Amino acid sequence: MSSVHEMIPWAGHVNYAAGVRLLMQSLAQEVAPERIRINAVAPGAIRTPINREAWEMPEALQRLLQLIPYGRIGEPDDVAQVVTWLSSNEADYVTGTTIFVDSGMTLYPGFADNG
Repeated sequence: MSSVHEMIPWAGHVNYAAGVRLLMQSLAQEVAPERIRINAVAPGAIRTPINREAWEMPEALQRLLQLIPYGRIGEPDDVAQVVTWLSSNEADYVTGTTIFVDSGMTLYPGFADNG
């Protein structure tokens, strides 16, 4: 499990997702010949206790939604569906990658209007 902060810098939180991407990719490269698939899932803002204040307080919610082009906070099931797919034979040819479940947070929405 990774985070959107695999791609989006977050000053003061270097420990949050540091090294996850290269760890996953190196392990995927190492075990791929044995047909073992290694991938990461990188959630954005998901309605969980870690960000409860952000979705319980209206003004915090509005600030958070400005970072999410799709316009909604994710639900745990949004992440679970991706993990389920990656664990299935349908994802047999997917390895060494990160799937961002973030409603577009990694699209840097602050630049949508040309910065």
